[in-house]
Amino acid sequence: MRGMKFLIMNGAGNRFAVFDARQQPDFALSDEQVINICTPGSKVMGKKGADQLIIIRHPKSPEADIFMEIRNQKGFEVNACGNATRCIAWLFMRDAETENCTVETNADLLHCALKDTYQVAVDMGRPRLDWSEIPLKEPMHTHHIDVKIGPIDNPILHNPGAVSMGNPHCVFFVEDFERAKPQLVGPMVEFYPLFPEQTNVGFAKVESKEKIRLKVWERGVGMTLACGTGACAAVVAAHRQKRTGREVAVVVDGGVLHIHWREADDHVLMTGPVELEKEGEV
Repeated sequence: MRGMKFLIMNGAGNRFAVFDARQQPDFALSDEQVINICTPGSKVMGKKGADQLIIIRHPKSPEADIFMEIRNQKGFEVNACGNATRCIAWLFMRDAETENCTVETNADLLHCALKDTYQVAVDMGRPRLDWSEIPLKEPMHTHHIDVKIGPIDNPILHNPGAVSMGNPHCVFFVEDFERAKPQLVGPMVEFYPLFPEQTNVGFAKVESKEKIRLKVWERGVGMTLACGTGACAAVVAAHRQKRTGREVAVVVDGGVLHIHWREADDHVLMTGPVELEKEGEV
C-alpha cells in the first residue's frame, strides 16, 4: 500500500475511511482488515472509527467518472451509501476542477453536482417500492408493512414503510425517540425474517410537512450520526403515507440533509454537506 492516497471524510457526521486505489487496481482488503480499520480506536481512524470504508476505483461503465466500492464496519460489501457518494463526488470534482460528475456503485450510476464549496447534490434515482425490489420475503404492499414492536393489542411501533434506495430500509414513524428505543429496536428489526438481506431501520419524527427528525440503525453498522439513503427512504415513506410533502429537510444527529422526491421523473435528489478531515498517504 506504499504511496496510496488515504483520506478521512464525513458527510453530515457519517464517517468514512477512503482509499484511492485507481493507481493500484489489484488493491484489496480482507473483511478482517476492514473491521480493524473501521473499529473505534484503530491506528488508522482514531477513537471515532469509521461507519464505512470506501475504495475508489476506475469506473466499469463508460458513462461514469469514478467507481465507489463500499464496505461496512463488519467487512462485507454493500451497494449504496448516499453520504459517501457525496464525499467521493466532491473529491473527484475538486481534483478534476469540475462541478459535475457521475459516481458508479454496484447499485446504480449516480449523477452529482457541486452546489457550494462543501455542499453536493446527488441524484439517487428512483426509489424501489415493489416488495421484490426491496426485497421482502413475501408479496405485500409496501406503503405499510406488517411489523409490530410491543404488545399485539397496543404496539409501541407499527406500520412502517418499506423502501429501497439501492439498499433496503424499514421506516417507523415515532412521536418519542426515548419510547421508540432505536438502539434496542434497530438490531431486532435488522434481522427480522421478513427481510432476507437484513435491513436498515429508520425512526422518523415528523415535525411538519417540510421537516423530519431522523435516527437510523444502519445494517451491519449500528446507530450512526447520519444516513443518506435513510434520509431519502424516510421522505419517500413519509410522503407515501401522506405525512409530508416531497421537499423535506431531514435533521440527523450530524447535520441537515435536504431531500426532494421529484414528481416529474420520480427521482430522489439529496443535497448535503461534505467534510474532509484528513488527507495523506499510507
